[in-house]
Amino acid sequence: MLETLIQYVQSVDPIWVYAIVFAIAFIENVFPPSPSDTIIVLGGSLVGIGRVGFAETLLCATAGSTLGFVAMYKIGQWSGNRILEQGKIKFIPVAAVNTVERWFQKHGYWLIVANRFLSGTRAVVSFFAGMSELKLLPTTLLSAVSALAWNAILVTAGYFLGRNWERIGFYLSTYSQVVTGVLVVVALIWLGKVLFKSNSNQKSEEKKAE
Repeated sequence: MLETLIQYVQSVDPIWVYAIVFAIAFIENVFPPSPSDTIIVLGGSLVGIGRVGFAETLLCATAGSTLGFVAMYKIGQWSGNRILEQGKIKFIPVAAVNTVERWFQKHGYWLIVANRFLSGTRAVVSFFAGMSELKLLPTTLLSAVSALAWNAILVTAGYFLGRNWERIGFYLSTYSQVVTGVLVVVALIWLGKVLFKSNSNQKSEEKKAE
């Protein structure tokens, strides 16, 4: 599938390259995982051989990433609490959801700035940003800044690598695995602490009731 998409991108009219870069950057935020970073690097390699423009490619990637972030933000805003607090995701207790909301309300904007560099968690960050009701305007602007910085790195890498752009795939994959692994471990440790604290409080209340 990915190889077919890559061959297609390399052969189509530049306007379709821009459209594909925009679409894949958008989709990656709503239906992860998707090969958005790889396609954006490919777009950079096409810049290097003069098929598409640098600014146009970067703008389309950033616009797609930002709009995808906002779409997931809205999903979190409209349905996040209903999904999580009604227990539809069994392994996430309500106490943990409330803790995440409070944490996001305090530190969420900083996390949004780092969002594009946190491969594997982008949709989660935007979802909880919406659920925590962070202000839409600064959220959108900060997500755009984050997307612009990350995509500029990818397009520039593709530009300088040229026809050898696929070499970066290994590094992107390794980076994604390491970042995702670290974040999963941190999340599990944090969730374990929340559950332990919740159980301790529950037992204390039961003893008082006796």
